[in-house]
Amino acid sequence: MRIDLHTHSSVSDGTDPPGELVAKAAAAGLDVVALTDHDTAAGWAQAAAVAEREGVELVRGMEISTTHEHRSVHLLAYFLDPAHPVLDAELDRILRGRDSRVPGICERLVAAGIEIDEADVRRAAGDAVAAGRPHVADALVAKGVVADRTEAFERFLKPGRPGYVHRYASPLVDMVGVVRAAGGVSVVAHPWGRGSRRALDVETLGMLRDLGLDGLEVDHEDHDAAERAELRAIAHGLDLVVTGSSDHHGLGKVGHHLGVNTTAPEEYERLLARRPPAT
Repeated sequence: MRIDLHTHSSVSDGTDPPGELVAKAAAAGLDVVALTDHDTAAGWAQAAAVAEREGVELVRGMEISTTHEHRSVHLLAYFLDPAHPVLDAELDRILRGRDSRVPGICERLVAAGIEIDEADVRRAAGDAVAAGRPHVADALVAKGVVADRTEAFERFLKPGRPGYVHRYASPLVDMVGVVRAAGGVSVVAHPWGRGSRRALDVETLGMLRDLGLDGLEVDHEDHDAAERAELRAIAHGLDLVVTGSSDHHGLGKVGHHLGVNTTAPEEYERLLARRPPAT
Protein backbone atom coordinates (compact mmCIF):
# COMPACT_ATOMS: atom_id res chain seq x y z
CA MET A 1 0.00 0.00 0.00
CA ARG A 2 1.38 3.42 -1.03
CA ILE A 3 0.29 6.37 1.12
CA ASP A 4 1.05 10.06 0.53
CA LEU A 5 -0.23 12.30 3.34
CA HIS A 6 0.65 15.82 2.13
CA THR A 7 -0.47 17.36 -1.17
CA HIS A 8 -1.77 20.72 -2.39
CA SER A 9 -4.27 21.68 -5.08
CA SER A 10 -5.08 24.94 -6.84
CA VAL A 11 -7.48 25.72 -3.98
CA SER A 12 -4.34 26.88 -2.13
CA ASP A 13 -0.91 27.09 -3.79
CA GLY A 14 -0.80 23.97 -5.94
CA THR A 15 -1.44 24.02 -9.68
CA ASP A 16 -3.79 21.03 -10.11
CA PRO A 17 -7.53 21.27 -9.36
CA PRO A 18 -8.46 18.92 -6.47
CA GLY A 19 -10.09 16.29 -8.67
CA GLU A 20 -7.23 16.31 -11.15
CA LEU A 21 -4.75 15.94 -8.30
CA VAL A 22 -6.54 12.82 -7.04
CA ALA A 23 -6.66 11.36 -10.55
CA LYS A 24 -2.91 11.93 -10.86
CA ALA A 25 -2.39 10.26 -7.48
CA ALA A 26 -4.22 7.19 -8.75
CA ALA A 27 -2.16 7.18 -11.94
CA ALA A 28 1.00 7.41 -9.81
CA GLY A 29 0.02 4.19 -8.02
CA LEU A 30 -1.05 5.72 -4.72
CA ASP A 31 -3.67 3.86 -2.67
CA VAL A 32 -4.18 6.65 -0.12
CA VAL A 33 -3.72 10.38 -0.66
CA ALA A 34 -4.34 13.29 1.69
CA LEU A 35 -5.46 16.65 0.34
CA THR A 36 -3.91 19.18 2.71
CA ASP A 37 -4.42 22.62 1.22
CA HIS A 38 -3.30 25.57 3.32
CA ASP A 39 -5.86 26.55 5.96
CA THR A 40 -8.91 25.37 4.00
CA ALA A 41 -11.17 22.40 3.33
CA ALA A 42 -12.60 23.95 0.14
CA GLY A 43 -11.20 21.23 -2.14
CA TRP A 44 -12.46 18.22 -0.22
CA ALA A 45 -15.78 17.71 -2.02
CA GLN A 46 -14.30 17.71 -5.53
CA ALA A 47 -11.42 15.49 -4.43
CA ALA A 48 -13.79 13.01 -2.74
CA ALA A 49 -15.92 12.60 -5.86
CA VAL A 50 -12.91 11.72 -8.00
CA ALA A 51 -11.38 9.51 -5.27
CA GLU A 52 -14.54 7.37 -5.24
CA ARG A 53 -14.42 7.01 -9.02
CA GLU A 54 -10.69 6.19 -9.07
CA GLY A 55 -10.74 3.80 -6.12
CA VAL A 56 -8.34 5.91 -4.07
CA GLU A 57 -8.79 6.46 -0.34
CA LEU A 58 -8.95 10.20 0.30
CA VAL A 59 -7.76 11.58 3.63
CA ARG A 60 -9.37 14.94 4.26
CA GLY A 61 -6.81 17.26 5.78
CA MET A 62 -5.26 20.69 5.73
CA GLU A 63 -1.93 22.33 6.48
CA ILE A 64 -2.49 25.00 9.12
CA SER A 65 -0.25 28.05 9.45
CA THR A 66 1.12 28.38 12.98
CA THR A 67 4.03 30.00 14.77
CA HIS A 68 6.30 28.97 17.61
CA GLU A 69 9.23 30.92 19.03
CA HIS A 70 8.77 33.54 16.30
CA ARG A 71 9.19 30.92 13.56
CA SER A 72 6.69 29.61 11.06
CA VAL A 73 5.61 26.01 11.74
CA HIS A 74 3.12 24.18 9.55
CA LEU A 75 0.75 21.76 11.24
CA LEU A 76 -0.86 18.99 9.19
CA ALA A 77 -4.33 18.15 10.49
CA TYR A 78 -6.39 15.14 9.39
CA PHE A 79 -9.99 13.90 9.90
CA LEU A 80 -11.05 17.16 11.56
CA ASP A 81 -14.37 19.01 11.32
CA PRO A 82 -13.70 22.34 9.57
CA ALA A 83 -16.99 23.71 10.92
CA HIS A 84 -15.82 23.46 14.54
CA PRO A 85 -16.41 27.02 15.80
CA VAL A 86 -12.95 27.73 17.21
CA LEU A 87 -11.16 26.14 14.26
CA ASP A 88 -13.39 27.90 11.75
CA ALA A 89 -12.70 31.28 13.36
CA GLU A 90 -8.94 30.71 13.38
CA LEU A 91 -8.87 29.53 9.77
CA ASP A 92 -10.84 32.61 8.73
CA ARG A 93 -8.38 34.86 10.54
CA ILE A 94 -5.40 33.10 8.92
CA LEU A 95 -6.87 33.31 5.42
CA ARG A 96 -7.75 36.98 5.85
CA GLY A 97 -4.15 37.55 6.93
CA ARG A 98 -2.86 35.83 3.80
CA ASP A 99 -5.12 37.80 1.51
CA SER A 100 -4.74 41.19 3.15
CA ARG A 101 -0.95 41.31 2.90
CA VAL A 102 -0.92 41.08 -0.90
CA PRO A 103 -1.29 44.87 -1.41
CA GLY A 104 1.56 45.47 1.04
CA ILE A 105 3.82 42.99 -0.77
CA CYS A 106 3.06 44.65 -4.09
CA GLU A 107 3.82 48.09 -2.64
CA ARG A 108 7.19 46.90 -1.40
CA LEU A 109 8.05 45.27 -4.70
CA VAL A 110 7.10 48.42 -6.60
CA ALA A 111 9.36 50.38 -4.25
CA ALA A 112 12.12 47.92 -5.20
CA GLY A 113 11.63 48.74 -8.87
CA ILE A 114 9.36 45.89 -9.94
CA GLU A 115 6.15 46.63 -11.86
CA ILE A 116 3.49 44.47 -10.22
CA ASP A 117 0.04 45.14 -8.81
CA GLU A 118 -2.66 43.32 -6.91
CA ALA A 119 -4.51 42.39 -10.11
CA ASP A 120 -1.45 40.50 -11.35
CA VAL A 121 -1.41 38.44 -8.16
CA ARG A 122 -5.18 37.78 -8.15
CA ARG A 123 -4.91 36.59 -11.74
CA ALA A 124 -2.10 34.20 -10.79
CA ALA A 125 -4.09 32.92 -7.79
CA GLY A 126 -6.97 31.72 -9.98
CA ASP A 127 -9.49 29.77 -7.89
CA ALA A 128 -7.44 29.75 -4.67
CA VAL A 129 -9.45 30.71 -1.59
CA ALA A 130 -6.81 33.29 -0.68
CA ALA A 131 -3.87 34.79 -2.53
CA GLY A 132 -0.45 34.52 -0.94
CA ARG A 133 3.28 34.67 -1.50
CA PRO A 134 3.33 31.70 -3.92
CA HIS A 135 0.88 33.56 -6.14
CA VAL A 136 3.02 36.70 -5.95
CA ALA A 137 5.89 34.46 -7.03
CA ASP A 138 3.81 33.11 -9.93
CA ALA A 139 3.02 36.69 -11.00
CA LEU A 140 6.73 37.50 -10.95
CA VAL A 141 7.41 34.44 -13.10
CA ALA A 142 4.69 35.50 -15.55
CA LYS A 143 6.32 38.92 -15.84
CA GLY A 144 9.74 37.42 -16.50
CA VAL A 145 11.25 38.89 -13.34
CA VAL A 146 12.29 35.45 -12.03
CA ALA A 147 12.54 31.96 -13.47
CA ASP A 148 10.48 30.13 -10.83
CA ARG A 149 8.96 30.30 -7.36
CA THR A 150 12.23 29.34 -5.70
CA GLU A 151 14.04 32.33 -7.17
CA ALA A 152 11.13 34.61 -6.28
CA PHE A 153 11.25 33.59 -2.63
CA GLU A 154 15.04 33.77 -2.44
CA ARG A 155 15.27 37.22 -3.99
CA PHE A 156 12.08 38.93 -2.88
CA LEU A 157 9.63 37.08 -0.63
CA LYS A 158 11.49 35.39 2.24
CA PRO A 159 11.76 37.16 5.61
CA GLY A 160 14.34 39.90 5.28
CA ARG A 161 13.82 40.24 1.52
CA PRO A 162 12.37 43.41 -0.10
CA GLY A 163 8.84 42.07 -0.58
CA TYR A 164 8.30 40.30 2.73
CA VAL A 165 5.27 41.33 4.81
CA HIS A 166 4.36 39.64 8.11
CA ARG A 167 0.94 38.00 8.49
CA TYR A 168 -1.08 36.32 11.23
CA ALA A 169 -0.63 32.63 12.05
CA SER A 170 -2.04 30.73 15.03
CA PRO A 171 0.12 29.84 18.03
CA LEU A 172 1.24 26.25 17.54
CA VAL A 173 0.67 25.26 21.16
CA ASP A 174 -2.96 26.39 20.90
CA MET A 175 -3.68 24.89 17.49
CA VAL A 176 -2.65 21.37 18.53
CA GLY A 177 -5.49 21.44 21.05
CA VAL A 178 -7.92 23.06 18.62
CA VAL A 179 -7.33 20.29 16.07
CA ARG A 180 -8.03 17.64 18.69
CA ALA A 181 -11.16 19.48 19.85
CA ALA A 182 -12.31 19.48 16.21
CA GLY A 183 -11.99 15.69 16.09
CA GLY A 184 -8.67 15.60 14.26
CA VAL A 185 -5.12 14.39 14.62
CA SER A 186 -2.05 16.56 14.07
CA VAL A 187 1.40 16.05 12.56
CA VAL A 188 4.15 18.67 12.35
CA ALA A 189 5.00 19.17 8.67
CA HIS A 190 8.68 19.11 7.62
CA PRO A 191 9.70 19.94 11.23
CA TRP A 192 13.38 20.60 10.52
CA GLY A 193 12.98 22.15 7.10
CA ARG A 194 13.24 25.87 6.38
CA GLY A 195 15.15 26.77 9.52
CA SER A 196 12.61 25.38 12.01
CA ARG A 197 14.99 23.04 13.82
CA ARG A 198 15.92 25.62 16.47
CA ALA A 199 12.26 26.10 17.38
CA LEU A 200 11.45 22.37 17.42
CA ASP A 201 14.02 20.64 19.60
CA VAL A 202 13.35 17.42 21.49
CA GLU A 203 12.02 19.21 24.58
CA THR A 204 9.58 21.26 22.51
CA LEU A 205 8.39 18.22 20.59
CA GLY A 206 7.86 16.42 23.88
CA MET A 207 5.82 19.34 25.17
CA LEU A 208 3.71 19.30 22.01
CA ARG A 209 3.20 15.55 22.39
CA ASP A 210 1.87 16.17 25.89
CA LEU A 211 -0.54 18.75 24.46
CA GLY A 212 -1.90 16.24 21.96
CA LEU A 213 0.46 16.20 18.97
CA ASP A 214 0.22 12.87 17.16
CA GLY A 215 3.11 12.70 14.73
CA LEU A 216 6.09 14.05 12.82
CA GLU A 217 6.49 14.24 9.05
CA VAL A 218 9.93 12.65 8.93
CA ASP A 219 10.32 11.58 5.31
CA HIS A 220 10.15 14.87 3.39
CA GLU A 221 12.36 16.36 0.70
CA ASP A 222 13.37 19.19 3.06
CA HIS A 223 15.14 16.62 5.30
CA ASP A 224 18.41 14.93 4.42
CA ALA A 225 19.20 11.34 5.42
CA ALA A 226 20.84 12.31 8.73
CA GLU A 227 17.91 14.53 9.74
CA ARG A 228 15.43 11.79 8.86
CA ALA A 229 17.29 9.29 11.02
CA GLU A 230 17.43 11.70 13.96
CA LEU A 231 13.77 12.69 13.64
CA ARG A 232 12.72 9.05 13.37
CA ALA A 233 14.56 8.28 16.61
CA ILE A 234 12.92 11.24 18.33
CA ALA A 235 9.47 10.19 17.11
CA HIS A 236 9.99 6.65 18.37
CA GLY A 237 11.24 7.94 21.72
CA LEU A 238 8.17 10.17 22.11
CA ASP A 239 5.73 7.56 20.74
CA LEU A 240 4.79 9.83 17.83
CA VAL A 241 3.58 8.55 14.46
CA VAL A 242 6.16 8.78 11.65
CA THR A 243 4.79 9.98 8.32
CA GLY A 244 6.28 10.51 4.89
CA SER A 245 4.86 12.46 1.99
CA SER A 246 5.53 14.42 -1.18
CA ASP A 247 4.26 17.92 -0.32
CA HIS A 248 3.21 17.92 -3.96
CA HIS A 249 2.27 21.29 -5.48
CA GLY A 250 1.99 20.30 -9.13
CA LEU A 251 4.16 22.66 -11.17
CA GLY A 252 4.52 24.94 -8.15
CA LYS A 253 7.34 23.00 -6.49
CA VAL A 254 10.16 21.13 -8.21
CA GLY A 255 11.19 17.66 -7.02
CA HIS A 256 8.06 16.91 -5.00
CA HIS A 257 6.29 14.50 -7.33
CA LEU A 258 3.45 12.39 -5.95
CA GLY A 259 4.72 9.45 -3.90
CA VAL A 260 8.34 10.64 -3.72
CA ASN A 261 8.05 9.85 0.01
CA THR A 262 5.35 7.69 1.54
CA THR A 263 3.96 6.70 4.92
CA ALA A 264 4.31 3.09 6.06
CA PRO A 265 0.92 1.32 6.31
CA GLU A 266 1.49 0.46 9.97
CA GLU A 267 2.18 4.11 10.78
CA TYR A 268 -0.98 5.13 8.94
CA GLU A 269 -2.93 2.63 11.06
CA ARG A 270 -1.42 4.20 14.18
CA LEU A 271 -2.53 7.63 12.96
CA LEU A 272 -6.07 6.36 12.39
CA ALA A 273 -6.10 4.87 15.88
CA ARG A 274 -5.25 8.25 17.42
CA ARG A 275 -8.47 9.91 16.28
CA PRO A 276 -10.44 11.20 19.28
CA PRO A 277 -13.21 8.75 20.35
CA ALA A 278 -16.02 11.07 19.24
CA THR A 279 -14.96 10.68 15.60
